[in-house]
Amino acid sequence: MSDPKKLAIQIARIAKDKKALKVMVLDMRDVCNFCEFFVLASGSSLRQINALGGMIDEEMKKQGNRSLSSLPANDASGWIVLDYSSVVVHLFHAPVREFYDLEHLWSDAKRVRLTAPARRSSK
Repeated sequence: MSDPKKLAIQIARIAKDKKALKVMVLDMRDVCNFCEFFVLASGSSLRQINALGGMIDEEMKKQGNRSLSSLPANDASGWIVLDYSSVVVHLFHAPVREFYDLEHLWSDAKRVRLTAPARRSSK
């Protein structure tokens, strides 16, 4: 996928579909020069964020998008980063997200509104 914004929104939707908490996309284009978007999401356990990371990475590989960072097996740090060059995904165990508070650190970044995908009518 060549459009970074669409990629970020797609990743956010995958995270939401898999029951991630507090999913958001930040537009980083005006505040940094190393990526265009952040996707932030939390899980209620280390197991959940590891599963989220695996699911996102697997879906992105199917679409030809490979992360520049490797996905650690059974990560216990509470913070997983997947780097798709223009989109950087941060998956946090909830207490770790609170501690690092990237939303506050990057508060100059605009939030991208996540709208629900259009539902198909059943005729």
